[in-house]
Parts: sequence; C-alpha cells; structure tokens
Amino acid sequence: MTVDPTLQQVFRLAVPEAALVGCACVLYVVSTLRAASRTAAGVLALAGLGLAAALHFAAPAPDGLVPTVSPLLPTHLATFVRLTALATGALLVLSCWNECDDRRAADFHASLLVAVAGFSLVGSANDLVTLFLALELISIPTYVMLYLPRGAEAQAQESAVKYFMLSVLSSALLLFGFSYLYGLTGTTNLTAAAEILPRLLPGDAATSALIATVMILAGLGFRVTAFPFHFYAPDVYQGGPTGTVAFLAFVPKVAGFAALLKLLTFVGDAHPVAGDFVKRVLMLTWILAAVTMTAGNVMGLLQDNLRRMLAYSSVANAGYMLIGLAVVPAEAYRSSTDAAVTGGAEALLFYLIAYGAMTVGAFAVLASLDSPARRVETVNDVAGLRETHPLSAFLLGLFLISMIGLPLTAGFVGKLLLFLSALAAPEGAPLRQVLRILAVVGAVNAAVGAYYYLRVVIALFLRSSLTPPQPAVGRSPLLLTAGVCAIVTVAFGVYPWPLLSACRWAANGY
Repeated sequence: MTVDPTLQQVFRLAVPEAALVGCACVLYVVSTLRAASRTAAGVLALAGLGLAAALHFAAPAPDGLVPTVSPLLPTHLATFVRLTALATGALLVLSCWNECDDRRAADFHASLLVAVAGFSLVGSANDLVTLFLALELISIPTYVMLYLPRGAEAQAQESAVKYFMLSVLSSALLLFGFSYLYGLTGTTNLTAAAEILPRLLPGDAATSALIATVMILAGLGFRVTAFPFHFYAPDVYQGGPTGTVAFLAFVPKVAGFAALLKLLTFVGDAHPVAGDFVKRVLMLTWILAAVTMTAGNVMGLLQDNLRRMLAYSSVANAGYMLIGLAVVPAEAYRSSTDAAVTGGAEALLFYLIAYGAMTVGAFAVLASLDSPARRVETVNDVAGLRETHPLSAFLLGLFLISMIGLPLTAGFVGKLLLFLSALAAPEGAPLRQVLRILAVVGAVNAAVGAYYYLRVVIALFLRSSLTPPQPAVGRSPLLLTAGVCAIVTVAFGVYPWPLLSACRWAANGY
C-alpha cells in the first residue's frame, strides 16, 4: 500500500475517539440549557461511551497500513488501552455522577469524555505529534474538571492552579525530549525512529539519545507521579474533587506508562550494537523506580489525611510499576525458550489494571461518605466505620488489603508478577544482578507500605466511631463503582489468567 491510501484510511482508526469528542460537544451545548440536569448529563456521557465501544467492535481495522508512515496503528496495545479507557470512563462517569450541581454537570462530563478520548488515542499513537496531542487531550480537560465541582473553595482553586502550572512544565520537558528524537532521526514517526536510532547509537548520537530519554522520563514522570515529579500530588489529591482525583490517580498513569513503552521500544532494539547505552537507560529507570517507591512509602508513613496518604500511595505504586519498565530493556536478551516467563511489560500492564481497580474503588468509597457539610478526610473520620456503614467499611478494607498486596487480591498478583519479572531477568542481560536487587527493594517497600494501610484497616474494624460520617443522598452510583472495582480486585486475585493473558497479548504488540 502506498503512502496516500495509508493516510486516507488512518482516520478510520480514530472513529471511536471522534464519537467521544462529538458527544462531548453535544454535552457542552446541553450545558447551556436550563433544563439540563446531572442525570441527563450522566446518561448522555454513558451513551457516548457505549457508542464508542460499539464503533470499536463494529468497524474493521484497515489492512496494509505502512507503519513508518501512519500516525496511528491498530496494535494489540492500542486495543488494550482503548478498552481500558472506555471501561474506566464508564466507572468514572458513575463515580462523578453527583460531583457537580445541575448547572455544571454537563460541562464536567463533556471534559471527562474528551480526556477519555485522549487516553484511548495514546495506545494507537505512532507519531510524536499524535502522541503529544493525545496526552494533552488528557491534561487540558483535567484543569476544568479540577475547578468546576468546587470552584468557589480556596483549596480547589489552589489544586487546579498547581496542577496546571506543573502540567505545563512537564509538557515543555516532554517536547524538549521529542525535539531531540526528531533531530536525531529526522522523523516524528515512532516506528521509523525505532528502526533508525539503533544504527546511530554506537556513535556520538548516544549522548543526545540519552538526553532525550532523560527529558521524556521527566515529562512523563509527572503523569505517572514518579519522584521527584510527584510533588503536586499530595496537595491536588487533598484539595481536588474526589471523583476527579480518582481520575488523576489512574488515567494519566496508564497513559504515561503506555507512552513510555512505545517510546523506549528502541532501547531493546539497540542492545546488539549499543550495550553501554542500554545499561545507562536501565540504570536510570532502576534508580527512578527505587527512589520513587521508597520516597512514596516513607512519606506515606507520616500521613494522617486519607487523601494525602493515597497520594503517596500513588507515588509508591508508580515505583513498583517502574520495576516492569526497568525490565523491558532486558527483554531483548530473552531466548525463545523463556517465552513462558512473565515479562516486564505484561507485569506492568497487569498491575496498572489492579492498581486502577483498588484506587478508583477507594476514592469512590470516600466520596460516598462525604457530605456537603463535612468531607471524610482523616483516619479518625473512618474509625468504627464497620458499626455505622458496614458495606463501606468492607469495600474500603478490601481495597486497602489489595494495596498491601495480601493473597487473593489483584494487588498481590500484580506485585508478585513485577517482582518475578525482575528476578527472572534473562542470562546475558545488562545489570542482571541489579534488577534482582530492585525486586528485593520492591519487596521491602511493600512491607513498609503495609504499615500505613493497616493503620486505616485497624481504624475501620477495631476502633470505635468518634464522629460518624453523615453521607449525602444519592450514593448509589458511587457504591456501584466501588462494587465493580471490588469484583475486579477479587476476581483477578483469585483467577488472574484471563487478565494476564490479555496483558501478555498486548505486550507482544506495541
């Protein structure tokens, strides 16, 4: 197939995302009508997500696309990310059902749909420009989502401004890294760049490629809340609307790691001719993973505010996920006889889903306990919850147990897969023993993090209530969200093979 037919057909790959943006435009118009309500906005948003899902399954993917030309590619990872985005979008619409009043609900859900469209496009992006636009489609609506529900409150304004300023900085760093990649390769196409870069790395281009890698890790480190780019998280998580914070805790993290998997593909391809470069990148991700998980858990030990604790938990979990990313360069050294061994990419994808279920579920429970008069903020606020709200206590306890990584939860399986992927680094891989040490560092950090999770679990079930929460009416969508997340947490903890197979399938085609 020639270049022109490829560019003509490529638009068919973005039809579901176009449907989401179109539905968002309808919602923006609906927001101007006085008769608009939260229920109508939520139903329209769910309808838009359903339409996008139907278009995904109904529209056949174009054949014969030229990968070195097409800005979008229908890879396995693209399908995995798109379906994750649509499922997450439906859950977030439910968890944000009562986030805004009737006057602002349509604008809020429209912004959410635009962000979900960006999230979905990240998986299929095959061009630096397309990838950057997809990431910005996530970031820009988030500024609106942070401000709309609690716009008059000083904390909400502060969190929105902090996120905006630091997001702009991270985008600048990412563009700087992209400019180096373009300067080295002369193309913005990711497939072409992955083919060209390994030929350049044995020469002086290795230094420029390393600078590009550092800048890309810095720019995307903001989105995945890696240390030291995490410092916005505690304040934004504490001051932002609970449903939007649940969105922030998961969606940018999945998009960021999907982008990193795409951008670091060339590192593995470079191993036969640029061993020193591969070692430097592997060591860089090793340090980032170790420092991120350690800083997140240590700071989490000091928190009494539940939202700040979950922010540092998000940082620590980003560190665990970076273990999988650090293992990816070593995968190029794996022989065909080791195909059954869990790789870093599939372990990372599995843990992302497990992390999303337990984190979105935990925030949904907290939101269900909030009232206009008082938010549930501290550990004391949930003390004795088993007496006053037993269902909420059970759900929150389950999510915290999964964050600890106890057996029969998806969190346990995800951590185990990440640690095993590092321990099973193949013979001949650079810094193989260092990767094994990283698995030990991760296990020690998991034990440290268990303390602050257990402190909340003990408060839930073993302490008496001091000031029982007085939830507002309309909790059903939030409890439904938490219930779905609980099912995912338990189901993939007891029987992880379906999700693991899907993650392995996605990791073999990105």
